[in-house]
Amino acid sequence: MIAVKGYAAQTKDTDLAPWNFERREVGPHDVQFAIDFCGVCHSDLHQIKDEWGGGIFPMVPGHEIVGRVTAVGSHVTKFKVGDLAGTGCLVDSCRVCDNCQHGLEQYCTNGHSQTYNGLEQDKKTPTYGGYSDSIVVHEDFVLNIPEKLDLAATAPLLCAGITTYSPLRHWNVGKGHKLAVLGLGGLGHMGVKFGVAFGAEVTVLSTSPKKEEDAKKLDAHKFVVTSDPEQLASVNGYFDFILDTVSAEHDYNQYLHLLKTDGVHICVGAPPTPSSIVAFSLIPGRKSLAGSMIGGLPETQEMLDFCAEHNIVSDIELIDMKDIQTAFDRMLKGDVRYRFVIDMATL
Repeated sequence: MIAVKGYAAQTKDTDLAPWNFERREVGPHDVQFAIDFCGVCHSDLHQIKDEWGGGIFPMVPGHEIVGRVTAVGSHVTKFKVGDLAGTGCLVDSCRVCDNCQHGLEQYCTNGHSQTYNGLEQDKKTPTYGGYSDSIVVHEDFVLNIPEKLDLAATAPLLCAGITTYSPLRHWNVGKGHKLAVLGLGGLGHMGVKFGVAFGAEVTVLSTSPKKEEDAKKLDAHKFVVTSDPEQLASVNGYFDFILDTVSAEHDYNQYLHLLKTDGVHICVGAPPTPSSIVAFSLIPGRKSLAGSMIGGLPETQEMLDFCAEHNIVSDIELIDMKDIQTAFDRMLKGDVRYRFVIDMATL
């Protein structure tokens, strides 16, 4: 076994703290890489607090993981020692179901293996994430990181990036479309970047007037303060798509009225509390309320290559590992532009 240093929550009621644990030895098809940077996702906080239930403790969070390869198995063909590598939200899947066969491992019908707070495909070995100094992953779930991208700012692409890229690609959002991005945070700022890159007219919807300057810096075309009834009324029936990145409780019905006929409201944020949908928010106008969850491995690699071609990375604030609790507190207040990334050299 390989000795690893990390940070873990021992229970849902304890803060993250140093924890030493072990990872498996590098198998024939495995890649081991030293973790240089790991992004901090809002879901990390949801999960260490067990707000979604089913938490497996001790829990080492982190699924936006990048670094350099330190060892490869004897049958590995995609990587060599020294290569840049990354792992996102998945470390394995069944490989045989219809979704896996079509590169949609995130929807594995037999249960994929989450990078942390999950189980390996043996259904009994816990997975531990990227708030640690090293990781071992099957080569099929390791991504090639283009050398030209800033490595620290690339880490959040493996969750925040693919979470917004995938639905925009699935619904073919692009030229001639009016796209609203609801919420300008870790997910939202990536939604704006991709929407603009795909050629859509992008409007940021936010409760905070202070975000308007930031939206303009991200090249958003319009900005609407959703707490202003007049501004909100001005975009009734205006949008083809709404990309909803909000993880706090909010009223979906309020925003469904902003869609055109056949418009689609796409949920990628995950509020911790149930929501009620009024049927008449959907029926007039044949509107759809949809959801999307990250992307499969082929699409995630496609996204990374697209980002390298168009020079797209996340806007980040680099932090030390010891400051993770402060980062969580600030994240809850929306006080980050727009993603915290942990420098694992500080572990």
